[in-house]
Amino acid sequence: MLKGSKKLPKSFIQKCLNNYPLALLLALVTIWLGISIGSLSIPFSAIWNIIAHALWQAPLDDHVSAAMVQVIVAIRLPRVLLAFLIGASLALAGAAFQGLLKNVLADPYTLGVSSGAAVGAVAVFFFGIQLPFFGRFTLPIVSVICAFLTLFLVLFFARMAERKMAIETIVLIGIIVSAFFGSLISLMIALTGEELRQIIAWLMGSVAMRGWDYVWMLIPFFIVGSFVLLVHHRELNAFAFGEHAAANIGVHVARRKVIILAGASLLTGAAVAVSGTIGFVGLVVPHMTRLICGANHRRLLPFSLLYGGAFLVLADLVARTIIAPRELPIGVITSFIGAPTFAFLLFKSLKRKMG
Repeated sequence: MLKGSKKLPKSFIQKCLNNYPLALLLALVTIWLGISIGSLSIPFSAIWNIIAHALWQAPLDDHVSAAMVQVIVAIRLPRVLLAFLIGASLALAGAAFQGLLKNVLADPYTLGVSSGAAVGAVAVFFFGIQLPFFGRFTLPIVSVICAFLTLFLVLFFARMAERKMAIETIVLIGIIVSAFFGSLISLMIALTGEELRQIIAWLMGSVAMRGWDYVWMLIPFFIVGSFVLLVHHRELNAFAFGEHAAANIGVHVARRKVIILAGASLLTGAAVAVSGTIGFVGLVVPHMTRLICGANHRRLLPFSLLYGGAFLVLADLVARTIIAPRELPIGVITSFIGAPTFAFLLFKSLKRKMG
């Protein structure tokens, strides 16, 4: 099984967090809080009334103002839903990468996949790329393709450097590839003109001012990618014992690896395309979820999805309220939490290897 995948002794809170209905309830509560809290605080009863009005034309209560309706429907609801979908996508992709590579250090950010997707997205802005027949889906499609190619590039160089492809080697290659792609992005920024502000704002990572168009843009990729990974939970469990053992129990190793990598890259590329680079969600959430419910991917994947979405909704809530009326990029909050966690896991892994 994965190193560092032991369960903690179950407390009452852990038993609750390891329960599907309560985990779903927690996710819904975070969404509700994200919609309610802000410069204009809106009570829960008003939120439900506004949503019912938008969906089923229910009459509005007397205390619900037109400003509340505008804030909920046009600004907060799409923002919170987008944050949830992005967090769920990154956490689910991170859990899949960690399961496939058999180590808790792997995630879309440390493997360079997010940087590859970012290069694709910035190239769309810089060159004004527009794929025929795809329209607004050009951005996520190009990002997904670049994410997929980046992952295979990292694994190719890691295999060239070390045939066993130790996780530390893969992570280091991912960091090198990320640095190279970062220089490409800097070059495009240096050469750009009117697109400069748009590119820089996007690179900082945010779900602000995205609107419903971005939600609808992400949903198809989220559904397909999530389905691909969730139905492969048995294969991911088999890979935890090694490729040879997986082959012995009937897993078509090469085919399943490509499918799982494609699903994880699909989620990563689409999430990065709509939000910019938001680091460490795919590292922190699966690791904490694994401590709660263990390394069985039948439970790890859906719980990572729920807790990843809830985590990013709360991170976005902090980002837009901690220095209100200004707001921080959401990537600042996730990096503040994720960077120390990554350092702790890396040192722990190296210490175990040396000892």
